[in-house]
Amino acid sequence: MGPEEPVGAAEGVGVARTGRRPGASGAREAILAAAREAFAAAGYDGASIRSIAVAAEVDPALVHHYFGTKEKLFLATVDAPVDPGDFVPAALAGDDAHLGERVVRMFLSVWDDPRTGPPLLALVRSGLQHDWSARMLREFVTARILRRVIARVDADPAEAPLRAALVASQMIGLGLVRHLLKVEPLAGADVETVVRLVAPTVQRYLTGPLADTAAGEEPTAV
Repeated sequence: MGPEEPVGAAEGVGVARTGRRPGASGAREAILAAAREAFAAAGYDGASIRSIAVAAEVDPALVHHYFGTKEKLFLATVDAPVDPGDFVPAALAGDDAHLGERVVRMFLSVWDDPRTGPPLLALVRSGLQHDWSARMLREFVTARILRRVIARVDADPAEAPLRAALVASQMIGLGLVRHLLKVEPLAGADVETVVRLVAPTVQRYLTGPLADTAAGEEPTAV
């Protein structure tokens, strides 16, 4: 994954203004509306600031003015309760052997926090009910969080998407069980207990061997 894209630097800040909407009231809302469509249709990687600006009928520099970077625009678009840049680096610091533990702690720190947990749960609930929200949630979890984690372990590119999906299944499922379904005793378990029980599975998903069938191979006949 490349460095964060400065909005406008590679997307045409220096281009001539369109003259149609820059600076007008409602420009920010027009940008967000265009961004929602672009991210839903093309994903985080496929959407560009230039195309979003054109759809919103604004100068790309105005997108930069309101949102700063493409990632900040994406976070505003999904109304994300947290910025991955605030907590992912800490999870990546350290050796690979304990990465699963740090990843579980990272997600628990968001899920269990009364300031960020409820908005995140609302985002997941919306994703369960609406196709657009599901696409945005998927992009938020996979493209903006787990891709960074998988890149840390230098996984086989052919396995990386599956490893990310497996980790996502654990982390989103854990949040739903603890905070939506409130299944005991997991719902009331302390953080250390949850980390001890869940981290080994996440560690295997990150760095351990995956079954032959997971890689798309036919199972060996018995």
